[in-house]
Parts: sequence; C-alpha cells; structure tokens
Amino acid sequence: MQSRAFWEKRLCALSKEGRLLVELLKLLLLQSDRDSRAIGNSRIVQRDCFDWLQDVPENSIHSVVTDPPYGVKEYEPDQLAKREAGSGGVWRIPPAFDGHVRSPLPRFTALDAAERARLVDYFRRWARLITRVLRPGGHVFIATNSFVAQMVYGAVAEGGLEFRGQVIRLVRTLRGGDRPKNAEVEFEQVSSLPRGCFEPWGLFRKPMLPKMRVSDCLREFETGGLRRCPNGLPFCDVIVSERTPRQERQVASHPSLKPQSLLRQLVFASLPLGTGTVLDPFMGSGSTIAAAEAVGVKGFGVERSAEFFAMAVKAIPKLARLNVPHLPLPAGSNASHHSLFVPEKCAG
Repeated sequence: MQSRAFWEKRLCALSKEGRLLVELLKLLLLQSDRDSRAIGNSRIVQRDCFDWLQDVPENSIHSVVTDPPYGVKEYEPDQLAKREAGSGGVWRIPPAFDGHVRSPLPRFTALDAAERARLVDYFRRWARLITRVLRPGGHVFIATNSFVAQMVYGAVAEGGLEFRGQVIRLVRTLRGGDRPKNAEVEFEQVSSLPRGCFEPWGLFRKPMLPKMRVSDCLREFETGGLRRCPNGLPFCDVIVSERTPRQERQVASHPSLKPQSLLRQLVFASLPLGTGTVLDPFMGSGSTIAAAEAVGVKGFGVERSAEFFAMAVKAIPKLARLNVPHLPLPAGSNASHHSLFVPEKCAG
C-alpha cells in the first residue's frame, strides 16, 4: 500500500498536468482566429478588440500595454481620410516649424459633451472585458494625455481595475503652446494651453483574490507585482523619454507610434517573472509586440484596421531588430543583438 506522501505527490503532479492542459487549450483558442499571424514568439490578429476579448478565456492574459484611440472618432475612416487630405477634421494639422513639417495631432479639446460621455462609456466597457481576461494581479499600462486622463482613469476604475498610479513619460511634445486660433497676431503673448512636456500612462491592476498577498499571486498566477530593471533597481514611475526616432517612423508610419526605448521598459516591467503574455488590444502598427519580441517575452496584438494590421506584419520584425543604444537586454532574452533602454536611476 502506497503512503499518503506518495499519493499527495501524485495528486500534485496530476494537478500540474491539468494546469498545463488548460494553458494549452487557452493558447489554441487565442490562435484560432483565421486572420492571425505568428511573428516570432508572438501572435497578432485582425479583429475588433471588443469582439475578440469576449471570445478569450478568463484569466488568460498576464498584462496589457496599450495606446488606445480614445474611442471617439479620430481613427474612424472619414477622419483618417481628412488627415491624409490635410483638411484636419478632428486631426489638428500643425504648421511647419524650423523647416520641418509637423505630424498631425488629434484635437481632444474638440470633443463635445456627448463625445466625452461616449469616451467614458467606451473605456468602462473596455475595462470590464480586460478585467475578465486578465489574471488576478495582472497590470495594465494605458497611454493617455493630460486632457482626457481624468475621464479615462475614472472609467477604467469603474470597469473593475484598481488604479495603481501613473507612469510619467517625460517628453517635449508639440501639443499645446499655440496662440489663440485666428487671433495669433492680436494675442501674440498668449498661449491657449501650456506646451506639453510629459505624457501620462495610467497604471492599473486586476484585483487579487481575497486575502491574497503579492507573493501568493506571483506563485499562483505569475502576476501581482512589477519586474525590476535588469540592473536590480525598481521600476520607476518617471521615465525620461524621447520623441519617436526617425528610423522607427520610417519603419512604421502610424500616427501614434511610441518609441521602442519606452515600450521595451513598460513591457519588461509588466511581467514580474519574465514569463506570460502581454496584450496590446489596440495594436496599431505593432510597436508593443515588437517590444515584446525584443525583450524576449510573448506578445499578442489585436488590430481592427486592415491597413494597420498589414503594416504591423512588416513592421514588427524590423522594429524588434532595432538597436536601442543604452543598456543590454537581461539574461535569458531571445533577442541576441538588441538592447533595452533602462535608466541607471529614476528621474529627478
């Protein structure tokens, strides 16, 4: 007759096999979309993320890093057509500066009360779907701006995610600082808004199970905390950043492309044990997925636009191969000759 210890060990092994089977089934479901591509260790799919998130198994995603369109109208076909034609629409076409043509920016100050209400509803519904698919303790990094941040943060919290603070990307943008429209000469000493010198990213977390500690969550779900930098220092909530370099914009001409030097830090921090899947439900041209590939983790991207999806297929491998000349990648990374920007200490 076998001992109790034998059967406990056998039961534990069976339980582990069962978890592995569940993980395999989840992965198969994630990869079942017809319009999907495998790129390295990652996968991308062309679908509306609201539809896709309803099909994904619960507790199957470890983290989210995303830069959403604000659910209003800037990426609707008619607005993109106006942007391409240079007629503006919701896209503000800035004047040339120092001989350089400036990229169009969405004018969030142009949103009326109904559009703001729509924005809040959009992110509330989105957060409910994200909460369902995230593992307990999974983190969400969401890009925003100083004008809409308060609306987005409130809506996402109402959708079920815990607000954990902000990550401030220090970068001098071309947003704000303009003289009053059509009265630039009359009021040349006035700016309508301050010139933007930072970009806020909301940091959220799916609630852990009742009475669960971070250490318990890490053991059971591989989530709950943030990964320290490769040099052992904690991840900081202020990142000295840069405008997206020209070489990256030449690879992917998406209007909201974020630099690899930023995204690689966020992706790296979002998976505390360096394992699991990071999701970008608003993938665009795939810069977050490229960052995942560069730091050696699995990414999953969802994009509804056929144009941007096709762009991502080509851009992700190229962006992932780009050298970001700062500190080397952590040990165990799959990207042999890339580098990861990690500051030696927090800003300030």
